[in-house]
Amino acid sequence: MSTEPSTKDIGLRGVPVAETNICLIDGTAGELSYRGYDIHDLADYSTYEEVAYLLLCGDLPTPSQLEEFSSRLVSEREIPQEAISFLRNIPKTSTTMDVLQSTVAIMAGLDPEPLDESKEANLRRATRLVAKLATIVATWDRIRKNLEPQSPNKNLSHAANFLYMLKGEPSDEETARDLDVCLILHAEHSFNASTFAARVVASTRAHLYASAAAAIGALSGELHGGANSQVMKNLLEIGDPAKVEDWVKAQLDQGKRIMGMGHAVYKTLDPRADILKHMSERLARRTEESKWYLMTRTMEETTKREFSKRKGGEINPNVDLYSASVYYMMGITPDLFTPVFAVSRIAGWTAHILEEKFPEPPIKPVLYRPSAEYRGRYCGPIGCKYLPLKKRT
Repeated sequence: MSTEPSTKDIGLRGVPVAETNICLIDGTAGELSYRGYDIHDLADYSTYEEVAYLLLCGDLPTPSQLEEFSSRLVSEREIPQEAISFLRNIPKTSTTMDVLQSTVAIMAGLDPEPLDESKEANLRRATRLVAKLATIVATWDRIRKNLEPQSPNKNLSHAANFLYMLKGEPSDEETARDLDVCLILHAEHSFNASTFAARVVASTRAHLYASAAAAIGALSGELHGGANSQVMKNLLEIGDPAKVEDWVKAQLDQGKRIMGMGHAVYKTLDPRADILKHMSERLARRTEESKWYLMTRTMEETTKREFSKRKGGEINPNVDLYSASVYYMMGITPDLFTPVFAVSRIAGWTAHILEEKFPEPPIKPVLYRPSAEYRGRYCGPIGCKYLPLKKRT
């Protein structure tokens, strides 16, 4: 058997593994749509509640359907006392993503209808998690800061209520709307690592909570969900717009990546990045913290210019570059950027879990079971002879 490394693409990059009706990404054209609706239209005209309904139920709601769904989300915002007790009793040094994953797993034991695996019951679970994830993150953030958790405000939208629970006071309408748009932009992105993890677990017929917890675990890895946190850490480290250009050049001289630049799927501009760039500029004017926007724009322009000069190609910002300054100017700390991502993406994850559990029509074999190419023991031959322990030296 050959021991030469395989020259095939690995990691399932670009390999179709299933069909979906939820999300379309055209990486060449730089287009993104949720169930056929362009992301620009959703960002301009929709709300997170409406987008969550679209993802979970298949189409945009009527006014009465949206009112009913929004009311359901409001009624499900509270988290059980058992979950709050758990949050109070774990070490305050725990990372928020670990806490979020653990709490979602615990929610399975607190489900009011644990034995019902019908589509309707799973849709109720999905709605429940969409409502509660924001509360879990905000409750934990306040507990770890030695503050009392803030109860949800039933009169506020999903985004506005999340900011209220984090800060303990209402945000202005413009900031709440900006966060609403951010949640829309992060709500879904096809078969990324966390969504695929959720679908793999769901394909085993594990329950929705286990599938969602798996997605959160995948998102916690720095190669998936942590890029905008790193962008902000870089901006804070640089500290001065005049130093950005030299910093970018030094990073590239050392062969390092500029976080927030480039994408595995988009070959042109990530459409979400364009929306967030304009949002960052607006927030900079509104909050009088213009340096974060200016630094990010300089980081983008310098990276594009240097990349073209050094490699002769094109590189563009992705969703993470400008979302960093956007969240920071909203008063959200960098260690919460990835949890906020999860608060949004739970709508997409649960939509995919439902599609995996209840495909219409059946769209793939029941269980994911990819194969691997065996490279041999330490890249050596097969057929090793077993030696008893006492004879091994």
